[in-house]
Amino acid sequence: MPLAESPQWRRKATDFFSTSSFKLKQAGQSAGDNLADVAGKVGSVVKSRWAVFQEARQQQQRPPGETVQERFITAAASTGLLFRKGISETKEKVAVGKVKVEEAAKKTADKSKTILNNIERWQKGVASTDVFGVPIEATVQREQSGKAVPLMLVRCADYLVISGLNNEYLFKSEGDRKVLQQLVSLYNEDSGASLPEGVNPIDVGALVKCYLASIPEPLTTIALYDELRDARVSIPDLRNILKKLPNVNYMTLEFVTALLLRVSRKSSLNKMDSRSLAVEFAPLIMWRQGDAGTDLRNHLKFTLKPPPKIVDTTSNTAAWDLLDEDDEDASSQIPLDDASPPDYSSIEVIQCLIEHHNAIFTDANETVWR
Repeated sequence: MPLAESPQWRRKATDFFSTSSFKLKQAGQSAGDNLADVAGKVGSVVKSRWAVFQEARQQQQRPPGETVQERFITAAASTGLLFRKGISETKEKVAVGKVKVEEAAKKTADKSKTILNNIERWQKGVASTDVFGVPIEATVQREQSGKAVPLMLVRCADYLVISGLNNEYLFKSEGDRKVLQQLVSLYNEDSGASLPEGVNPIDVGALVKCYLASIPEPLTTIALYDELRDARVSIPDLRNILKKLPNVNYMTLEFVTALLLRVSRKSSLNKMDSRSLAVEFAPLIMWRQGDAGTDLRNHLKFTLKPPPKIVDTTSNTAAWDLLDEDDEDASSQIPLDDASPPDYSSIEVIQCLIEHHNAIFTDANETVWR
């Protein structure tokens, strides 16, 4: 007898497989391509089960040992079991993927925050490893050495005290430009680096001057210029005014003038007494915008820059043939003798700080070299 398929079972079968197909697609879209294998397996079983059911329906006969409805129930049960398993695996993989996405997002956010912080710090002169041309407070803050003095100055002073105090015209003679550029690169990469063995003390002295010329504001600050100038003959007044300086400026000024005091005590050998040293350092330590020391500071800053490349445009050789660096003319950057007169007031202040160092910097831990 032909098997009459119940409309109720036809409807349930259609609803079951339609719903399953839709859920599989939905799960696949939510989970991503990495779950295509799970959905494919479930789909294959659904397809095979449905084919068996359709074959029985077309033959219009009862399968051995079971009704079409029983066979469908079996197929639906096994398919539903695999379907639920596939959905469970899908949810687990989605959960794992979500965690990985969240971890990646957190790492990206942290990295972006670091980049933004570095940009902000760089704008303040803190993020860069440079020492030259950077505010002195930023350098000391970045080094975190426990000293209120840039490490580069400490290295130079220690070297000079040990092996350079007797050199004639120390701090007056110009150093070798190429050597200075190498030393600037060294300390811009590692502010705590040791000086190369055998370096000329004259070059080390010139490096100290170049550093002081490079910082954006003088150690004595522009704001205190007038007060210091007016108090240049009074040790108590100078002592009180200098206490207004930021701690880094105060301690570095004490450190530098202590070094100059040591140099002046060897003036019979190095020909650099306190007056000569004050003439060299006043335009670098105490100045205001547009003063007479601008030419000297510009010259020292020029010393730090790589030599300019000069192109011979009249030559018949290649257009970019360059002259040798030794042939350059840097004399245009050197202050001329007929420039503005020196700032004698600032010279007197610095000379006083050198000669009366211990009386002025009474509350500082006086710099002592072994």
